[in-house]
Amino acid sequence: MTNVTRLFEFPYYQLEKYNSIPDALVTKQNGEWIKTSTQEYIDKANAISRALLRIGVQKDDKIAIISTNNRTEWNIVDIGILQIGAQDVPIYPTISEDDYEYILNHSGAIYCFVSDLEIVRKVNLIKEKVPSLKDVFSFDQIEGCKNWAELLALGEDKSNQDVVDDRKNRVKADDLATIIYTSGTTGKPKGVMLSHNNIVSNVFAGALRIPLSPGKSRTMSYLPVCHILERFYLYLCQYYGVSIYFGESIDKIGENLKEVKPNLMTGVPRVLEKVYDKIYSKGIELKGIKKVLFFWAVNLGLCYKPYKENGWWYEFQLKIARKVIFSKWKEGVGGNLEFIACGSAALQPRLARIFAAAQITIMEGYGLTETSPLISINDMRNRGYKIGTVGKVIDKVEVKIAKDGEILCKGPNVMLGYFKDEVQTNEVLIDGYFHTGDIGEIDSEGFLRITDRKKEMFKTSGGKYISPQLLENAMKQSRFIEQIMVIGDGQKMPSALIQPNFEFVKEWAKIHKLDIETTNEAIVSNPKVIERIQEEINVLNEKFGNWEKIKRFELTSDLWTIDGGHLTPTLKLKRKIVLEKYKDLYTKIYGKS
Repeated sequence: MTNVTRLFEFPYYQLEKYNSIPDALVTKQNGEWIKTSTQEYIDKANAISRALLRIGVQKDDKIAIISTNNRTEWNIVDIGILQIGAQDVPIYPTISEDDYEYILNHSGAIYCFVSDLEIVRKVNLIKEKVPSLKDVFSFDQIEGCKNWAELLALGEDKSNQDVVDDRKNRVKADDLATIIYTSGTTGKPKGVMLSHNNIVSNVFAGALRIPLSPGKSRTMSYLPVCHILERFYLYLCQYYGVSIYFGESIDKIGENLKEVKPNLMTGVPRVLEKVYDKIYSKGIELKGIKKVLFFWAVNLGLCYKPYKENGWWYEFQLKIARKVIFSKWKEGVGGNLEFIACGSAALQPRLARIFAAAQITIMEGYGLTETSPLISINDMRNRGYKIGTVGKVIDKVEVKIAKDGEILCKGPNVMLGYFKDEVQTNEVLIDGYFHTGDIGEIDSEGFLRITDRKKEMFKTSGGKYISPQLLENAMKQSRFIEQIMVIGDGQKMPSALIQPNFEFVKEWAKIHKLDIETTNEAIVSNPKVIERIQEEINVLNEKFGNWEKIKRFELTSDLWTIDGGHLTPTLKLKRKIVLEKYKDLYTKIYGKS
């Protein structure tokens, strides 16, 4: 049996352990799910390797991959690149052309694989400014662009397979495997260098915590595979022999879930919030006894505690709620979904409770690109699950809390460093510990809790520390609030910039028969809307000390999006940019400084 120490060995391990799984990788094309078996996956990866050698790819060359959606080709190319000792550079498709240019130049990428016409267009805009880039290959058939099928054809001749095998044998576990450029909330992206062992060790530790059924489960992958969380998860699925179906897009996630019927998938809090809001909206539309039962089940779910801590009467009611109401929720996501591994941002405890009540456990975890990514994760087994925490630290990883509350991490998962940036590497890697920049604590039972980003905490003029993420996460429990950023560094009080949930505001106005204009501009200036959001904030403020309460807020009429520059590709706030965009609202709150 293959002893996996390098990333490209996962499909080979899968072939040996589970034979050739017929639907190892599955992508929807022209309305049909196209299956690729484990054997075909390996054969095509080897063909790509042979072709790359024939076009001159050397050890340690860098090859970029930019894909709008997750797909079979991405994984084949990944293995094909890695097993000849080259490194891949996955790039977020949604970033600007300027960032494309910076990353391609900084990494020195010599080839680039792209998914579709829009990505080709963006790359062509800056191609002349990237002297290292020799050629671009697309996955889709695009006129005027070379297709990856040309490389598959070039690699059909197996006469240089011995060279591929020799290259594979020379790759060491501690060698650089990939450079992942962090989306970053400020400044230029940093190239995180991860070795084969960084990610492989993380997969093995994750395998002990994430309850997949070997050779039986099915998953749906839709989060960007250029993000380390999804990439780690895809290797984990290959190790477990799980069939991987690639979702068409976030817009089609509901439709795809019903088709694929996955057992487990990954998620981020923002998407889960939208799923819950959609279910809640349907509940509001119900009439009579159906509506009463729906909200009885929801309120019951919001009180959920694991391990039957609520007692027998609660469990008896929950059993009824699951049969009558929550079973329909499960049907809506395919009927088989049991677990969602969740990361990237703080999860609202109410979501963890309501989904667990519906027998879909959200396994909230914590990690960073620099830690490959997993540091800790909740696992319902062995009492390893606690709502409001990010679980217990994984095996072979050490976490300690610095005097200022910062989380420090040490282990085989910690990156090699930042590419071509020794200064920033030395700022975060000190005495073997990676300084995460997050503030947290470990409770008496060993559960890790994240309280804020170190760089995002600020002081009011009265000298009181404010943790904006804590406030923001609490405020987003309101269905009226889509996005919120707490401000007030150096000011006498914290305030907030808020993008309302415009769709919900329209629903609310309709239910209450309020005659309001439905343009975004009209909504944010409507006194009744402002008053209603103030009521929401007043209630949620009660959880905080007087110095922490949000005293004032202003509403924005535009949507906070990735394309608009408000959010990173992983949906984190770009705080400096948001503040700059709404400096007039900031001045309105605090006056000219």
